[in-house]
Amino acid sequence: QFAESGGGLVQPGGSLTLSCVASGFNSDYHAVGWFRQVPGKAHEGVSTISGVSGEYTYYTASVEGRFTVSRDSARNTVSLQMNNLKPEDTALYYCQRPSDGLRGQGTQVTVSS
Repeated sequence: QFAESGGGLVQPGGSLTLSCVASGFNSDYHAVGWFRQVPGKAHEGVSTISGVSGEYTYYTASVEGRFTVSRDSARNTVSLQMNNLKPEDTALYYCQRPSDGLRGQGTQVTVSS
């Protein structure tokens, strides 16, 4: 399973780091994606990091240059560093294993002054 943390309320221009801790399996051997959900809108893929076979990363255009995805193998964790946050980044963020859809409950990010 996955457990996300690190969300909260932040002002525009601020930063947050989200963590996605995997348990029951080694996340190094799986691609892991970050997604976000806003009520009434389609889920959006934010970023993906490949498994241990190659450190490929993907970012949706709206977060390119502001968000950075990374792994901490020792903690079995995938993190999402989010800088220069904008109100439109407000959403429930969750991590998911694309191979089978395993996902966590998510952590809420609210960007507001």
